Amino acid sequence: MDFEKGEILLIDKPFEWTSFDVVNKLRWAIKSRLKQNPLLLGENQYDIKKRIKNYKVGHAGTLDPLATGLLVICIGKKTKEIDGFIGQEKEYTGKFLLGKTTPSYDLETAFNSEKSTEGITEEMMQEAVKNLSGEILQAAPIFSAKWVDGKRAYDLARAGEEFEMKKNLVEITTFEIDSSTFPEINFRIVCSKGTYIRSIAHDFGQELGCGATLIELRRTRSGAFKIEDSKTITQWTEEIRSTSLKLR
Repeated sequence: MDFEKGEILLIDKPFEWTSFDVVNKLRWAIKSRLKQNPLLLGENQYDIKKRIKNYKVGHAGTLDPLATGLLVICIGKKTKEIDGFIGQEKEYTGKFLLGKTTPSYDLETAFNSEKSTEGITEEMMQEAVKNLSGEILQAAPIFSAKWVDGKRAYDLARAGEEFEMKKNLVEITTFEIDSSTFPEINFRIVCSKGTYIRSIAHDFGQELGCGATLIELRRTRSGAFKIEDSKTITQWTEEIRSTSLKLR
């Protein structure tokens, strides 16, 4: 692992961890390792301490705490490439639950409505898939990190304030469903940056007239990076600790 030139680490983010939890865990492991051989980062003590303190670690696309899967982490000079990675298409798999809704569109909040799914056919679901494919206008969930009048949407939502989310153009290039476990619907979605899968779940339920909630989500690809090539946080921190540090 080259701490000077930087690296790209592919993480399989665990359930209930935030993206920032992952970044902070790896940043701590890297800084701890660098302190064991600070000469990698400078010649004088002041420069060394400053560079270790400011060593950059960032992620290329947030995953919600209730989601798992691929998180692209850039360290060192590779953080300059983050914006390019964020702009690449993403692939997700997971499950919608038809007939129930929550304010957050996922299981972060409690169910607040329930409707019958009787009479919903495969043809109706495929029509909903068609209507939500291609370029569509999509509003982010009110329980999201979007900025609204200088405040995070989720802060306004938790405070009980009423507001409207602006719709943005996104592109859904692949939307496949498997209804064999109805009313749970398995899906695979490939989409552009800025797409909220929670909103797709909500809109899918609206199309069918029964409501829906995202109950499972996993990112399987981000651009050319695949989940099969990722490692757990534990595996990466162990690799960081065992990295050979050599003098320049």
